[in-house]
Amino acid sequence: MVSYLLTVSGVVQGVGFRPFVYRTAVSLGLKGYVKNIGDGGVEIFLEGSEGKINEFVDKLRRESPPLAKISHIHIENVSPGNYEEFVIEKSEKREGEGLSIIPPDVGICDKCAKELFDPTNPRYLYPFIVCTDCGPRFTIIEDLPYDRENTSMREFPMCNFCKNEYEDPLNRRYHAEPVCCARCGPQYTLYTPGREKIPGDPIKNAANLIDEGYIVAVKGIGGIHLACDATEEDVVAKLRRRLGREQQPFALMARNIETVKKYAHVSKEEEEELKSYRKPIVLLTKKENCQLPKNLAPGLHTLGFMLPYAGTHLLLFHYSSSSVYVMTSANRPDMPMVIDNEKAFQELQGIADYFLLHNRRIVNRTDDSVVRFVHGRALVRRSRGFVPLPLEFPSKARYLAMGAELMNSFSMTKKGQIYPSQYMGNASKLEVVEFIKRSVEHFKKILRIDAWDAIIADKHPTYLTSKFAAEMSEALGVPLLKIQHHFAHIGSVMLEHKLQEAIGIALDGVGYGDDGAVWGGEVLILSPGEMRRYGHIDYYSLPGGDLAAYYPIRALVGLLVKSGENVIDFLEKYVPGWRNMLPHGEKEMEIILKQVGNGINTPQSSSAGRFLDAISVLLGVAYRRTYEGEPAMKLESVALRGAVRDVEVPVRQRRIYMGEIIPQIVNMKRDTAALTAHMALADAMATVAIEGAEKKGIKNVCLSGGVAYNSIITSQIEKRVKSYGLKFFVNHEIPRGDNGISAGQAYVAYLLEN
Repeated sequence: MVSYLLTVSGVVQGVGFRPFVYRTAVSLGLKGYVKNIGDGGVEIFLEGSEGKINEFVDKLRRESPPLAKISHIHIENVSPGNYEEFVIEKSEKREGEGLSIIPPDVGICDKCAKELFDPTNPRYLYPFIVCTDCGPRFTIIEDLPYDRENTSMREFPMCNFCKNEYEDPLNRRYHAEPVCCARCGPQYTLYTPGREKIPGDPIKNAANLIDEGYIVAVKGIGGIHLACDATEEDVVAKLRRRLGREQQPFALMARNIETVKKYAHVSKEEEEELKSYRKPIVLLTKKENCQLPKNLAPGLHTLGFMLPYAGTHLLLFHYSSSSVYVMTSANRPDMPMVIDNEKAFQELQGIADYFLLHNRRIVNRTDDSVVRFVHGRALVRRSRGFVPLPLEFPSKARYLAMGAELMNSFSMTKKGQIYPSQYMGNASKLEVVEFIKRSVEHFKKILRIDAWDAIIADKHPTYLTSKFAAEMSEALGVPLLKIQHHFAHIGSVMLEHKLQEAIGIALDGVGYGDDGAVWGGEVLILSPGEMRRYGHIDYYSLPGGDLAAYYPIRALVGLLVKSGENVIDFLEKYVPGWRNMLPHGEKEMEIILKQVGNGINTPQSSSAGRFLDAISVLLGVAYRRTYEGEPAMKLESVALRGAVRDVEVPVRQRRIYMGEIIPQIVNMKRDTAALTAHMALADAMATVAIEGAEKKGIKNVCLSGGVAYNSIITSQIEKRVKSYGLKFFVNHEIPRGDNGISAGQAYVAYLLEN
């Protein structure tokens, strides 16, 4: 007879791990206990024969519950405990040796979905049905260990029926912390905008109202959505008017996977992602005969679909005649998603016709995650279903990396793990910054971090996240590291693929460069011994600075001036409607040309994103940006229908003169010109990166930044790089855009310090 103490770290709380341990130990005749501990880990005391304990450990590694993820098992030989049986003990706040974390929110499982519509089941038609395999986790937790009293479910004392299941180790709801039923759990109420309660079944009534063309605010797991019938063009147009979202694509929720396939092409890997426990929005290619309204995603070849991931969604479709809803985050542009009932009435007045709200607090706001498959899975927004799961980090340093501004997230590192936060939003807004500050404190609490080795920020001098980082650094007496934006993009790929050196191609809209210019089309060298810019798109002017992002004709002017064109003559000949592309028409153009001539408020830029925006204007695809990436995204949709033509892009001293292709494409057919511009950019960037790789003897080429979501550019760069025998890497677990910057910042800090 021997005795061992096992400390298991990883995702082992809130996933049915303790009942699995109990059943396994009892089946092997072992004695002892299992309990949660305060860092999110699990402690197991075992007494029995050496052979049976070895068999137990083997089963622990091979047969754990599907949502569990064991990162480490510490095994220690200890004195006997003289236990008479195996038991599940009460959780302790004491921390163990490892580092663990709660799982993310998990979409409703098949068993609960079946019970939801079983008239003989006590939870028949109850929207908050859950078990250990599904339901909210991160959105309800306030502290560790992950027990009910540390969640917002503590406000709903269990009835005897739920308590009996909760306390039965052989039941699949054993210690499923959100477990409840209609007698003891949260409830929905349907309200008018004047807060009058509408009698009857709230979800059934809400579904009927959606069918009638109304817009309903629906409170879910991580926040409140605006839902309406996506099959009715006039209803979608009404939502656009009320939200002030002229063009931005709406997220769609379909009744089932068969409905999705009716409107979009779905590959095997896309279907797996849609049906996974994460249930993200997946950007899919529309079918040619798609009968959904064009105003759901104007000018784009993709639609963003997700499947129902909560009982509420299944019930809405159960009562509804529509098979597709718009299910978009309830917030005004650039503001945080609404999560509070009172704020819903205040902030969604004039937008929602009715309010379907429940009375459970959302502790952690969490938007829907967004995925697109471009050279494998590409996370656009990493949030619900992914957070707070960590990734491996090659250092035990404790970093707080604050990320960039748009699509913000922050990341924390501890004990060889990195924990990227959920999507935060546009950090130029004070409300978002306040959300970030609260979330930083929450992550510190659940990760048990009491001090930082360094705080990391973007080099941009006016980012509110960088200012917050500087304030924290000074207040805590912690070193502040500033990491350039595009090096962080490449660092995120290197972190994910465990690379120590790489040639990086960073392509995006804008990032503050080391020389004060606006970077965005960069070839970089990253290694422990060297970190520098190797080549880039040759600078061109962005008249008006940030205004060029919203009115991309300004970027086109900068490129035309750089190429020596007479701007007005060129526009008259090739862009006849140019006067309508500026708020003040011809007079504004006069000012722009004077700005460029005098060098006033005309930052120099190497941006690939702004180049694509300029081509979008040139070809009449989009002349104004109403959401991030719009002109370039619409240009990709046009380019996918084109045929490529040969053009010459001069490359001199590792400078890429992209503006030189403009005279070469203006007389081409629009879709051909669009594709040719894409291919020319990809080829030119790949040429410089390959040259750098050969000179430095580096075999790894990484691509990141918002443009890496572009299927044409990513595929062509990959093709060129691999044709030279080099290895090609992009992000799959960390977003390629700015939502992944914070993880890259932490990795670059590691490289600099090692």
